[in-house]
Amino acid sequence: MSSIVLASGNPGKIREIQAILQNDKILPQSQFDVAEPDETGSTFVENAIIKARNAALHCQLPAIADDSGLVVDAMNGAPGVISARYAGVGASDQANLEKLLLKMRDVPEAERSARFICVMVYLRHALDPTPVIAQGVWEGRIMHHAVGDNGFGYDPVFWVEQYQCSSAQLAPELKNALSHRGQALKILSQQLATR
Repeated sequence: MSSIVLASGNPGKIREIQAILQNDKILPQSQFDVAEPDETGSTFVENAIIKARNAALHCQLPAIADDSGLVVDAMNGAPGVISARYAGVGASDQANLEKLLLKMRDVPEAERSARFICVMVYLRHALDPTPVIAQGVWEGRIMHHAVGDNGFGYDPVFWVEQYQCSSAQLAPELKNALSHRGQALKILSQQLATR
């Protein structure tokens, strides 16, 4: 069993990734006191690579990182790569949600399409010139108000057509099976298995 550092300290992400990559030991970068790098990329791919390289460099282990966010068509792809800091650096989920709902206030129902995007990157080492890259996409629509208590971020306003509810109303296991992160992780695990 080989060890892979996850460029995150999020226990939920660690559990989710460990459940799929069962032949590897997933270690949080927080275990190594790794400082978060500045996400200076303009795309999800660039930011995921920045995070994976940082973790691999400081831990001297292979690394996995993801970058994800919400892309809203009526807002030309915003909030995109700045989804977590849409209302400003250090903004709360609630502040980000309120800003999104305000921007979408007058957008008609037919134009409220959106998607969650997740890009996952695996690097064998910090200087790996051929990162393994997987992308997951979860299509939905932006609701007019927040509903549901599960999940985090924009989940309470992300309408899941298949289940006629918000992402925040789904059971965690079902959300993980449907989500952009779950999709990207499955693709990544398949790519790693053939490598």
